[in-house]
Amino acid sequence: MATSWAQDLISSEQFDYRLSYSPMERVLGCGARVFPFDCYVTLHLPSASCEKFRTRTVRDSRKPVWNETFYFRIQTQIKNILQLEVHGDHLFSKNDVQVVVDFDLAKVQPGATVLEIFSLKPEKENSLNPEFLEVEFKLSAIAGPPEHLISNGVLVAQELSVLEVIVGKEVNEQLLKAKKTIILTVQESYEGTQKTTKDVDSFLFHCIKSWEPVLKVKFQSISHEEGTDSAYPLVLPLKQFPLGQEVKVRLPREEGGALELYLRVIDWSQNLDVRLGYELCAAEQDFLHKRKQVVADAFNKLFNLRRYLPEDEVPVVAVMATGGGLRAMTALYGNLLALQKLNILDCVSYITSASGSTWTLTNLYQDANWSQKNLEEHIQAVKPQILKSKWDYISVERLKVYHKELVERAEMGYLPSFTALWALVLEAFLHDKPNESKLSEQRSAINQGQNPLPIYTAMNVKDKDFSTFDFREWMEFNPYEVGFLKYGAYISAEDFDSKFFMGKLMKRLPESRICYLEGIWSNIFSLNLLDGLYWCSTPDEFWERWVKDMSESERKYSEDGGTTVYKPPDTATGKLCEIFNDILTDRPLKGATHNFLRSLAMYKDYMQQSNFIQWNDTVFDESPSKLTPSAESLCLTDICYFINNSGSSLLNPKRNVDVIIMLDYGVIPFKQTEMFADYCEVQGIPFPKVELSEEDRKNPKECYVFSDDSDPRAPIVVLFPLVDSSFKEYTAPGVKRTPSEMSGGEVNLHPIYSPYQTLHVTYSEENFDKLLNLSTYNILCSKDKILHALQYALQKRQNIWTRG
Repeated sequence: MATSWAQDLISSEQFDYRLSYSPMERVLGCGARVFPFDCYVTLHLPSASCEKFRTRTVRDSRKPVWNETFYFRIQTQIKNILQLEVHGDHLFSKNDVQVVVDFDLAKVQPGATVLEIFSLKPEKENSLNPEFLEVEFKLSAIAGPPEHLISNGVLVAQELSVLEVIVGKEVNEQLLKAKKTIILTVQESYEGTQKTTKDVDSFLFHCIKSWEPVLKVKFQSISHEEGTDSAYPLVLPLKQFPLGQEVKVRLPREEGGALELYLRVIDWSQNLDVRLGYELCAAEQDFLHKRKQVVADAFNKLFNLRRYLPEDEVPVVAVMATGGGLRAMTALYGNLLALQKLNILDCVSYITSASGSTWTLTNLYQDANWSQKNLEEHIQAVKPQILKSKWDYISVERLKVYHKELVERAEMGYLPSFTALWALVLEAFLHDKPNESKLSEQRSAINQGQNPLPIYTAMNVKDKDFSTFDFREWMEFNPYEVGFLKYGAYISAEDFDSKFFMGKLMKRLPESRICYLEGIWSNIFSLNLLDGLYWCSTPDEFWERWVKDMSESERKYSEDGGTTVYKPPDTATGKLCEIFNDILTDRPLKGATHNFLRSLAMYKDYMQQSNFIQWNDTVFDESPSKLTPSAESLCLTDICYFINNSGSSLLNPKRNVDVIIMLDYGVIPFKQTEMFADYCEVQGIPFPKVELSEEDRKNPKECYVFSDDSDPRAPIVVLFPLVDSSFKEYTAPGVKRTPSEMSGGEVNLHPIYSPYQTLHVTYSEENFDKLLNLSTYNILCSKDKILHALQYALQKRQNIWTRG
């Protein structure tokens, strides 16, 4: 649902607008070659039309002039970026894009005519050999009722209408016997194109109302290739039909007679199935209310408090686990066991995980009361799965079984992907039989606040041509919702994988088993070569490059007012280059799912919204047409290809987390934690600096505490790197090893030669026990530091509310 202010987003607006373009090109400077001899210009405004318009081709001219006019109907409350492309129509390079210019239409005021002169070269080059494109813009008002929008200040949902079409049965049957079908197209709709069959002769088209949808109808031979562009003998703008009334339309046939169509256009309810808002959902707020009662009791027992804590004074404590395959899974079991033994687990309100650590949580949350039971029982149950050989689960016979299930899913409407295959393999690795549990079913484990709320983390990336360095968006999954931090857009957990359009649920698919989500969260094979090249650099080089790119992007946006962006043409042509580009940039095991943000627009001032700015961290964020709402599907991967840290959700200011117990399972101590801290600093997200001495780097200890006293919003971070320090000499805090026990303290955590490397899928019993005991010990021996951090958080909470 929209926030209250968003409901009145354009209540004072009385008009929408029509925009006209008169593009023409001239040369400024003698002898300058402006364009190729044969050229034309295309115009695309994704926020107002799915169609790309183009001028005629002007041939054999260095100074082409078109003087053509194009009209778009726009909504001024959303971000409208017009893309103009100059194409060269050559004999050897047809339709080659020479130059691309993006223009922000917010620069054009209603009633005004504006002439824009776009320089098509960098300033230095253009002074010697100038090239320009001149375009005239005019914005005119259209009288009519204002469009009702729903927005959270970043995303905007526009009004939809529904076109009902019923095809006359008799003529349809005659056409089918003659091996012909009826093709119906509404480009401005969710469905796009539909056709009649023996069993289908009625249709629905869900249309973006302000795009002025048009129905096109034609006959086509069933044997005809799909996608062939032939003329539509019937073209009907839907605005011509009276709302809610059925209209009969006749389409003459060459064979004689006519096809009868019965049409009706109706408005569709504005109630959204996507929640647009940055507040916590009602279910999570209710959970926190219940969980804080459990946490208050736990704090009272730990610190012998003299009074019962009111809800506002109860600290919010979170456990944050990184990824790392079976290493992360095993170590997280040991860490949680130790927190349980110290009576600290009941102080925790959130647990976030990524990659391998998600496997621990999906196992635990099948038990509605897992944190109230002895975790050693869970560990003994999962141990055989970690020790067993995995070869049988990737045999040809097994792969046939997996393939059968994936075919059935595709027939139901799920998008096929290699990640789904990996999900089934992973399920077999970790379970003896299919795990029928689902994410939404984990609500039974938190409905009384009896366990912390689990949050799983993934990243949405581009499936081709870009590394995670260039584009990625944090995405969180919890038993209540799945959504994007950056966009403030969420859907119910059971609706993930279903089909959405403009914030409305179009087709609900059955909720997937949890293994399909695990395949996304721990997709360790979705690396493309661009990711690999990026990770070959050192962390310092990475951050230097990222910060530089971000600052240049912000400077460009600031200097130009967000109105004009020039892009170099893509000069790569030819099949060989295309093949090489696929090898370089494609993700071999990419995960695809239906995009629940599909077709939502970006609000006109989304770049100024503080909630968006917090996660505005790629150069594409100021280009609405390249952001996720414009994509039909999501490409979700393991977060480790950017930062192997699941803490992003904990930095949501609405969660107001006081303490993060950070469990870093990286084989290089501190690396991921430092990168995350640097990321937060660049983004302006409250987070303490991670400052370490040379001695710490050479001989890391079990536990470190970081805080920022100058910023009360910054959480206290209790960091546990995965290190074998005093464990070499102690079996338990204060209990020294005997000579016969010394080998049990030798845990090989070498980045290259360790038996715990991320891609290892089977452990020996000895190695499993060592890692489990190490991760348990490191928490137990750090009890005083954890309690001190919790006590400090309690004092901060009480001081804040006392001053308030």
